[in-house]
Amino acid sequence: MKHRLTLAALATAVALAWTPAIQAAPSATHKIDTAPAASAPQVRQQLLTLADDYYEALARFDPVGATQNGDNRFDDQLTMDIAPAERAKQFALYRDYQKRLQAIARAQLNRGDRINYDVLAFELNALLHSEQFPDHLLPLNQMDSIPVTLANFAGGEASQPIGTVKEYDAYLSRLAKTPAWIDQAIANMREGMAKKIVLPKALMVAALPQYKKLVAADAAGSIYYTPVTKLPAAFSDADKQRLTAAYRDTIANHLNPALARLATFLETEYLPACRDTSGWNALPNGRAWYLANVAESTTTNLTPEQIHAIGLKEVARIQQQFAVLGPKLGYNGPASGLPVWVGKQAKFYPFKTEDEVQAVYRQLNTLLDTKLPQMFTLMPKAKLDLRLEPELSRATASDHYTAPAADGSRPGVFWSVVNDPAKYNSTGMNTLFLHEGKPGHHFHIALTQEMDQPKFRKFGGNNAFTEGWALYAETLGKDMGLYDDPAQYFGHLNDELLRAVRLVVDTGLHAKGWSREKTIAYMYDTLGDADVAKNQTERYMAWPGQALGYKIGSLKIVELRERARKALGDKFSLPTFHEVVLGDGTVPLSLLEAKVNAWIASAK
Repeated sequence: MKHRLTLAALATAVALAWTPAIQAAPSATHKIDTAPAASAPQVRQQLLTLADDYYEALARFDPVGATQNGDNRFDDQLTMDIAPAERAKQFALYRDYQKRLQAIARAQLNRGDRINYDVLAFELNALLHSEQFPDHLLPLNQMDSIPVTLANFAGGEASQPIGTVKEYDAYLSRLAKTPAWIDQAIANMREGMAKKIVLPKALMVAALPQYKKLVAADAAGSIYYTPVTKLPAAFSDADKQRLTAAYRDTIANHLNPALARLATFLETEYLPACRDTSGWNALPNGRAWYLANVAESTTTNLTPEQIHAIGLKEVARIQQQFAVLGPKLGYNGPASGLPVWVGKQAKFYPFKTEDEVQAVYRQLNTLLDTKLPQMFTLMPKAKLDLRLEPELSRATASDHYTAPAADGSRPGVFWSVVNDPAKYNSTGMNTLFLHEGKPGHHFHIALTQEMDQPKFRKFGGNNAFTEGWALYAETLGKDMGLYDDPAQYFGHLNDELLRAVRLVVDTGLHAKGWSREKTIAYMYDTLGDADVAKNQTERYMAWPGQALGYKIGSLKIVELRERARKALGDKFSLPTFHEVVLGDGTVPLSLLEAKVNAWIASAK
């Protein structure tokens, strides 16, 4: 699951400074000592008003992101965060919000609002630090872009609902605005070409077929025309005729020509200008840019070199477990060769159809309903649905989760990516579902949306907590007996190995000068899957630092659990620990640690 703090990249300095104690008294607050003291209710209202203003600014700046996070109020608006003028206005807002926050007396807030204060301070510092890094000059890649995201919305089954006349008009409005986004993206990429801020050539080679496929021979053949093919019978004849004509006109005369311009530009101008290097450190100011991404993803002050070393240590540890597990599967070779061997065993590829794959996940979902109440007292009300990834993005997508609608009208969704059922390895299914489904992303994200929190916290977050929790959730399969089958335990270890490998190769690519080819070779030698090695390498190339939060966050949660278990002995309660971790929503790892330490002290 890709989960970033809006457009933010956190500075290492921010991660160093962020602790509740330090944030309790920002130096800027001393400037207002002469002002009349506000009462506690007034101070709280100041914070809540600021939090609402901040979230509204985020949602209006990135309405497609709001849609993906379950806020459907702006489904007719389109993200224009890549426009330099809009970007400048947004950063001016952030500076104003930071001043307003520093004028609020944090000491007068209750515990929950102090957390809101600290997280908001953390995010604003991060966003303002990110202003120096020109993300807008890299507006698309093989992993995501506005045209591809809207194409995936077209079926009405993803984050944007398309079922009522109003919803049909909202999606149409986004299609009508997309040509302006495309022209801005092209202008930005031309500026990037002039400044040598361009994608690696391999990424554009991977992305180009997607963008070519979006160009249709006629309106009716466009993926964006899909809603018209599914017009509800309950619509009036007048609405059916109006919507059909409007979709045809928008796609044929505006959207399709813009998509053709984009595909031609990418192929004839941008691809030849793309760079042969692989890492972010090859870009202007690339080292600092990457350090900010590392801090964003991990919410720590760990350096790339430290993370690289942690990754190598974790890879070695997991391979030692492979040595014990291999003979149980019938393998007696070197531990490092186990993934390759498993990948060649026909018995681990039992599927012939997509439905057979989905049936296993549905059965697992039902089983977990009986297992999880022993581990959790805090669970979301929202249901979890299971769906297949749309065909357009299947070739480059990873299995992922999308949040429920905030109003409860749409469940959380686990999207499984099945390109070829006959090549779908069954060993990783249990651990994958625990991560992307429940108790991973669904328990965290859906539960957060149901809490009484400011919207910026309901719909925001950080990768270290979000992905760290989901990876930690995978480890719970052992306690539930889901890894009693050695093949499923291998799948769990193999997925954990992937997350450890990520620490090695992401830092290798962007801080140590590794090439795409060296990275793919290392991943293949370690994981034994050529497709995973290529696709994941190119993912890390497109999203520098994003993959680091998984393992760093998981290691911290495991560390805190063991700390609590040792300190509390018989008083330790796993459901209570999970409630402590999840109970305040998403927080940076430093605050999570402070929360767990406080719980340990009170429980003693």
